[in-house]
Amino acid sequence: MLSREYPPEVYGGAGVHVAELVRALRARDDVEAHVHAFGAPRPEQPGEEGLTSSYADLAELSGANAALRTLGVDLAIAAGCAGTELVHSHTWYANMAGHLSALLYDVPHVVSAHSLEPLRPWKAEQLGGGYAISSWVERTSYEAAAAVIAVSAAMRDDVLASYPAIDPARVHVVHNGIDTADWSPRVDPARVRELGVDPDRPSVVFVGRITRQKGLPLFLRACASLPADVQIVLCAGAPDTPEIMAEVEELVAGLRSSRSGVVWIPEMLPRPDVVALLTAATAFACPSIYEPLGIVNLEAMACETAVVATATGGIPEVVVDGTTGLLVPIEQATDGTGTPLDPDRYVADFAAALTAVVSDPDRAAQMGRAGRDRAISSFSWDAIAERTVEVYRSVL
Repeated sequence: MLSREYPPEVYGGAGVHVAELVRALRARDDVEAHVHAFGAPRPEQPGEEGLTSSYADLAELSGANAALRTLGVDLAIAAGCAGTELVHSHTWYANMAGHLSALLYDVPHVVSAHSLEPLRPWKAEQLGGGYAISSWVERTSYEAAAAVIAVSAAMRDDVLASYPAIDPARVHVVHNGIDTADWSPRVDPARVRELGVDPDRPSVVFVGRITRQKGLPLFLRACASLPADVQIVLCAGAPDTPEIMAEVEELVAGLRSSRSGVVWIPEMLPRPDVVALLTAATAFACPSIYEPLGIVNLEAMACETAVVATATGGIPEVVVDGTTGLLVPIEQATDGTGTPLDPDRYVADFAAALTAVVSDPDRAAQMGRAGRDRAISSFSWDAIAERTVEVYRSVL
């Protein structure tokens, strides 16, 4: 398993996916899962000594473009994969390590599609010329892969549209999952207060990185129309660029000038704290304009929190409109940015959906219970591991 992210260095949904999938695979008798991850050495779990290797940036590339530093780590990972029977990479950061390993050792390379570079053109702001490199890496790896695993049916469509040279028979759908034991309701009003939130007031929670695809500026604009007693809780950090950070800071300042209960937590919280905030929340907001599946929605649902989310990408495969939450329609540009064609209308519709949920706490609670039931029945990691192993077997 090849990944940029692996605990304790996890900052996005792909990292969560890798961690949970590896745990489920290692619980099986028919798989020996070795992890090769970017970053500092990890503490080994009992019984798993020697199964995780870590790779730091090459000192010789310390001043280079971020994409080149990534490729340096990929070369080291490929060298470390000798002796494996199959490599499985996640995100463009690790794709080249998988591609080179497949060539070097004549083994199948499986790619998991969590997102696609052609559908994230705003990353040119973040990577500069490195975006051309990341796009080349992804295309090369996907087109040569023995199999591609898409985390939703919508993502499968995106893969085939972005890379039409890929044989559709090689693209399989295996959804993201959720550990409903770790992600379950946790009532802890004292801790919620310590985090700056009043558990006795309604609240809407956003959890995610500060990036264009997560739609945070659009959400903050929508919050201006929420009832005055509703708290806005932002668990948001790791901005892609100084420009989007400045935009978010300005919008938050504007909200704070006109209402109370705007709480911004920029650091990554421990999971129990996130669970406590979700459990106390009236609604969870997912205003993403690009989301292959949206594991954050599953996490909120598992905590019995109603979800208000954009009807885009794989989100409708998770959130059942009117049952586990509300889906907000969006008309989007087809240039790869996902930009709303009418952002004012989208913001108004998102605000209306949030208002409908927070204004009816009984209905919100009912949606939350239905969401947890759905998370348990349809998105367990054991089932996802089984489907993933089936893909492995199909290419061995």
